[in-house]
Amino acid sequence: MLTQTSYPGVYIEELPSSVRTIGGVTTSVTAFVGHTRRGPLNKPVRITSFAEFERRFGGLTSQSAVSYAVHQFFGNGGTVAVVVRVAASGTGEAACVTLESTEDRSECPVLKVSAKEPGVWGSGLRVAVDHDTRTPEETFNLHVLDAKGGARESFTGLSMQSGHGRFVETVVNEGSALVQVEVLGEGRPDPSGTVSKPFGSELPDLAVDLTVKIGEVEREFTLYDPDQDGDPPADVTQLALLLERKLRALPDAPGKRAFAGAEVAAFGRRIQVVAGSLDPDDVVRFVGECANDLGLEATVNPPVFALSGGVDGDPPGPGDIIGSEARKTGLQALRDVDDVNLLSLPELSAYESTEDMVTVLSAAQALCREQRIFLLVDAPATWVSVDSARAGLGAFEQVRSNHAALYFPHLQLNDPLTGRLRSFPPSGALAGVFARTDADRGVWKAPAGTEARLAGVRSLTVQLTDRENGLLGPLGVNCLRTFPVVGPLVWGARTMEGADALESEWKYLPVRRLALHVEESLQRGLQWVVFEPNGEQLWQQIRLDTSAYLNTLFRQGAFKGTTPRAAYFVKCDKDTTTEADIERGVVNVLVGIAPVKPAEFVVVKIQQLAGQFEVGESDG
Repeated sequence: MLTQTSYPGVYIEELPSSVRTIGGVTTSVTAFVGHTRRGPLNKPVRITSFAEFERRFGGLTSQSAVSYAVHQFFGNGGTVAVVVRVAASGTGEAACVTLESTEDRSECPVLKVSAKEPGVWGSGLRVAVDHDTRTPEETFNLHVLDAKGGARESFTGLSMQSGHGRFVETVVNEGSALVQVEVLGEGRPDPSGTVSKPFGSELPDLAVDLTVKIGEVEREFTLYDPDQDGDPPADVTQLALLLERKLRALPDAPGKRAFAGAEVAAFGRRIQVVAGSLDPDDVVRFVGECANDLGLEATVNPPVFALSGGVDGDPPGPGDIIGSEARKTGLQALRDVDDVNLLSLPELSAYESTEDMVTVLSAAQALCREQRIFLLVDAPATWVSVDSARAGLGAFEQVRSNHAALYFPHLQLNDPLTGRLRSFPPSGALAGVFARTDADRGVWKAPAGTEARLAGVRSLTVQLTDRENGLLGPLGVNCLRTFPVVGPLVWGARTMEGADALESEWKYLPVRRLALHVEESLQRGLQWVVFEPNGEQLWQQIRLDTSAYLNTLFRQGAFKGTTPRAAYFVKCDKDTTTEADIERGVVNVLVGIAPVKPAEFVVVKIQQLAGQFEVGESDG
């Protein structure tokens, strides 16, 4: 915008900077795909702690290798994980309950409440209904509780009419993480507990004796005693408070709080009485002629409606884990997720068929190449010695990839559920070590060595010697070792293409991961270039931005060389982008980097010096 000058003097104008910063992307967000106790099926969920995994996916279970892998990931320094729950196709049922309505004097189902996800966990949910709203004759409230009575979610002012702004299907299905609902008919669901008929404008005679029965326990009391209760209730709200106080004062059954925790609420001209219990059998019933005169039992229901019928899904097979790209299931669900850098599939190592394992790895590696993800491969559980590992390695020849690394052997840890020593595939703990190393040193540092200690690991299923390590390392197998004092360590940093015989330029894991990091950072950081005028001014800006980003990595120690010129180069000019390229709308950027390779073999040469006599000058 041109400055409008109107008087002699100095004018100040701020100009926008043309510098655009390229920031580094994440390096150690790990995806785990497989069976869990609960959670949304085939939906990637980002979590930042194991406590969050327990809330969303049900925590540890002996049937889920993924649950243990996530636990070991956070225990070894991991910070962010993406979990995809997968179950065998066609298995698993969601727990549900059908709520009925008697408003039209005929019992009929009106609302189905189902757990949001299949599994036995849903059978621990309870729902409660009341009509204590601003419009008690039209709307209702729905409360979701757990088996211990803790309030989990509440939805108020709901309507059964689809045109209403608080339509129950819209509000609950979009807002609940636990349940979903389906309208089955007209009319509102009846409230939980026992609900009275509407009282008139004047309350009836309350100085009556009542008999109440909750479950199998029956008690008698006087509703209103002028000598003890003072002034009589003047309205329905005061009547509800009086009745609640009377019920809570009655002796309870041993170990229960059905009477002591009873709640009485007033809505409209009605009262609702709910036992202080989550036992569906603890129905509140007022017995006798006086109760009938007061109309205390217009509807009688349990204190909560329990969901039932939940069935866990079966563990997924190879096809379930691979999934469908069109439906975004299994591994393919990760296509919609940004910032996934590592992939762990801990269930594969338990497959009896190596062919099934290789089939899944082939699909996983194809996804990793497209999404710039690095795959952590667990050695099969059948590899119980160096000989069996060398013999079984031939089955993996067709899936050797520089986007994957293979680790052997398995870990032995105390199972948190039983306290017993068990073996586990190492990829979950390894992902945590990767994350810890990246945070402390950078993605260019090999996640191996004396700093790469495996926290919580008691021992390894195979104790390797130096000679045995020397047999597996040149074949592209990363070994886990136990050393005195420091304990279990990661002692290898090669990709699956890292076998000496292959002579791959992506032999070393940190070199491959650094390149992936640079590629992803540049792809995102140069998005602004699209549709810009393709000329020297643009090329100069690309060189400036890219060089600034690479120079930051150079100062951090990511590249070899003592000067930036020796560490990297960026070329974007008329030599890389010809007139023909410009006509096609193409700008070519050539970037070269000199990564630092890990010191895998350290040779120390020691020479013994022979003693020498000093010869002095002769006096004669």
